[in-house]
Amino acid sequence: MSTNERDLIVGGQAVIEGVMMRTPNAYAVAVRKADGTIVNIAARLPKWSDKYPLLKLPVLRGSAVLVQSMGLGIKALNYSANEAFADAEEADAKEVQVALTPAVIEGEGDFAGVTGAVPGLFPIPTQKRAKDEMKRGGTSAAAGSIIFAIIFNILLFIAAPLLLTNALFIAVGWAPSPAPAAVSATTTPNSGNSPATAVDSAGQSAASEAWYVRSWRSVRSYLHPVRPSISFNLIDGLIRMTFFLIMIFSFSLLKDIRRVFQYHGAEHKTVFTWEAGLALTVDNARPQPRQHPRCGTSFLMVVMLVSIVLFSVIKFDSLLYNFLVRLALFPLVAGLSYEIIRLSAKKEGGWVFKLITRPGVWLQNITTQEPDDQQLEVAIEALKESLKLEPQVGEPALAPLS
Repeated sequence: MSTNERDLIVGGQAVIEGVMMRTPNAYAVAVRKADGTIVNIAARLPKWSDKYPLLKLPVLRGSAVLVQSMGLGIKALNYSANEAFADAEEADAKEVQVALTPAVIEGEGDFAGVTGAVPGLFPIPTQKRAKDEMKRGGTSAAAGSIIFAIIFNILLFIAAPLLLTNALFIAVGWAPSPAPAAVSATTTPNSGNSPATAVDSAGQSAASEAWYVRSWRSVRSYLHPVRPSISFNLIDGLIRMTFFLIMIFSFSLLKDIRRVFQYHGAEHKTVFTWEAGLALTVDNARPQPRQHPRCGTSFLMVVMLVSIVLFSVIKFDSLLYNFLVRLALFPLVAGLSYEIIRLSAKKEGGWVFKLITRPGVWLQNITTQEPDDQQLEVAIEALKESLKLEPQVGEPALAPLS
């Protein structure tokens, strides 16, 4: 195999009972069915940057890569579910059912297009579709899953940490509490009642309020907007990270997800085998490490750090505005994170790259598990099928499918 071909940076992700592998110009998904056979599907990658030259610009290309990777990852997940559950689906061929399945799409990241790493719950169809669905695009199914994933992640990783951090700053006194409502006396100054009597009357009035009115007033006090600072966003980021770690750990306890994590390990071992210049065989892949520094978990860690800094620059004295700013800046955060990872990856042996990717490598002790030989065989087939669609040395790049 030529040196130029070995320079191809490959990546991928684990799916249900299989692996998706991605090369610069193509991708392939291989899945082991219940009867033990391996099925696969491969296609060329569309070149968005050729159609929209602006997407070649720094930062913008990172946002485009993230969107494309999410769509590709979810389509791969749908395909794998269809093939892995094909036998069970035949029992109810007339009714389309949808199962809400926890999934962690762990991307390998080829830095010409980082492949996902989007945690969440995705609706996985339990009705088998045509085999060429991915070649046609599966647009509606992928779009629906992406919308669901985006809403889920917005609520869990943006809205909830912001509200909890705001309440924490109010509760511990790190931010000024809202001024209490002025107590209006029910008597006139000439009535002869003392101030103590007026205060006592106000206290009795408050005590007579319904419990839900008092509860709502207490909740509102914790929602008094706090202007974000570095410390505010640091705690916000730590809460977001805690949610992520709890979710990953919880998923790892599920038997089906542990299978996905084993395929994730198989994907990494296969990538290491390719990068070492070895033949793509099970024997060569078996001794390789299962933690890869370019895994998408490293990208997520950089996203956390970039968001802490960026959200501290643009801030408002309004919870709603701060929430909307976080939403609006997410493409910028993703784009900047992509550029940081991309630049650091050019010197993969340098201390900057190691520092950035180290937390992601640690996290892979959970998100990857030791695969068996059959799982390695699936990952290897996926990479081989993707490589078949790469142009040979001296040939022009493949044109994307329409």
